[in-house]
Amino acid sequence: MGVGVSIFFLTLGAILRFAIDPTVLGEAVHIDVIGLIFMIVGAVGVVLSIVMAPKRGNTSEDRLMHRENHPPEV
Repeated sequence: MGVGVSIFFLTLGAILRFAIDPTVLGEAVHIDVIGLIFMIVGAVGVVLSIVMAPKRGNTSEDRLMHRENHPPEV
């Protein structure tokens, strides 16, 4: 999950948690709890994206190959 998707989950969770009346869908569905879950998922996604980002940048340096160009002699 990238940073953009994580921010989307944070925003959606904040809207569900704070901007919508919790009883709008009745007593069976707790919109505020769903919003809190989305906010937690978004925050974990942002932290993991930041932690994993430096590890993705070093992959190209590890795979360098040395090739010599020796054309065939005719």
